Amino acid sequence: MQIIKSTLLEKFPNLIFGFSTKIGLNRQSPFWFNMSLTVGDDKEKVHENREAFFNVIGLTTSQIAFQKQVHSDIISIVEKPGMIGESDAMITTKPNIGLAVSSADCVPIFIYDSGNRLIAAVYAGWRGTQKQILCKTIETLIKNFNSEKNNLVFYIGPSITQDNYEVGEEVSIQFDPKYSVRKYGKIYLNVLLANVDMIYKFGISKNQIEISNLCSYKEKDLLHSFRRDAEKSGRALGIIAMREE
Repeated sequence: MQIIKSTLLEKFPNLIFGFSTKIGLNRQSPFWFNMSLTVGDDKEKVHENREAFFNVIGLTTSQIAFQKQVHSDIISIVEKPGMIGESDAMITTKPNIGLAVSSADCVPIFIYDSGNRLIAAVYAGWRGTQKQILCKTIETLIKNFNSEKNNLVFYIGPSITQDNYEVGEEVSIQFDPKYSVRKYGKIYLNVLLANVDMIYKFGISKNQIEISNLCSYKEKDLLHSFRRDAEKSGRALGIIAMREE
């Protein structure tokens, strides 16, 4: 099994983090080591995949909080594991609860507040990014949980890079022009940079942010990509959790 880790998050011994890939349990095409129950994969295999992945990083399925991602700006405060309903960001102060983000091109963002001992997990596709889901999550941490910007660290997981993310005019006009490049009559959107800029807006320094250099579209042997594989694409899960102090 191949799991992507964060050098930045690993500096905190009380944190658990892992981001799954296509590689695990010798799964094969089309869905590989898939974490989603909604893409047409065998559900029994998906449950086996999930439990194997969670066990490797030190958790079990019964400890994971899942959200139904709907490309919104809805933020959920998580008090217990299980399905929490529709949202695209989760926050918890509770140890031993893994916050799960499902991804296959969109931007997954994981946050730790080392001062207040809380975590957050954000799913930012272009719609969520346009709705400022990450910005609103950070604002919630500051206003509702008294987070201080110097205590926040961010890991941004693998996502699709701009040169592989073609969009229509109707999408690009919803963003500042600096996030779009026009080439050969096509428009390419930089959703990752739009989210990174939201973090910098709060005066957070570069050394508090780690950005994966892996492109979900390009890494065809490692990462799931809906833009590349369409209905044949599986999904990854990124999990962040806190151990009991």
